[in-house]
Amino acid sequence: MPIDATLPYDDQNIFAKILRGEIPNQTVYEDDWALAFHDINPQAPLHVLVIPKGAYVSWDDFSNHAPAEEIAGFIRAVGHVARQAGLVEPGYRLLANVGGHGHQEVPHLHVHVFGGQPLGPMLVR
Repeated sequence: MPIDATLPYDDQNIFAKILRGEIPNQTVYEDDWALAFHDINPQAPLHVLVIPKGAYVSWDDFSNHAPAEEIAGFIRAVGHVARQAGLVEPGYRLLANVGGHGHQEVPHLHVHVFGGQPLGPMLVR
């Protein structure tokens, strides 16, 4: 169910629990700023979620409140995940859903990294 991305951060969301080690995940990358792991319901041959370690509800919350060093670290982590997976040459897709119209389902900023096959048009027409 889509969430309201303007609500305060809920530290009981699934990604907060993953960050605290309360829920296991298949980690593919971790650094000081981000954690990346395989999606449990993959929509492409490669489907990795990259989440910041800070408590941010959405891209809007993150871009408005995170310090520059944290923003840069998170964006570099997303790029590292794509390079590590060998996705740069064939191509890949990044997706960050925000709020109800964007169909955001977890109130913690996350970027989907999709790859491993041609992904077709971004939106169905």
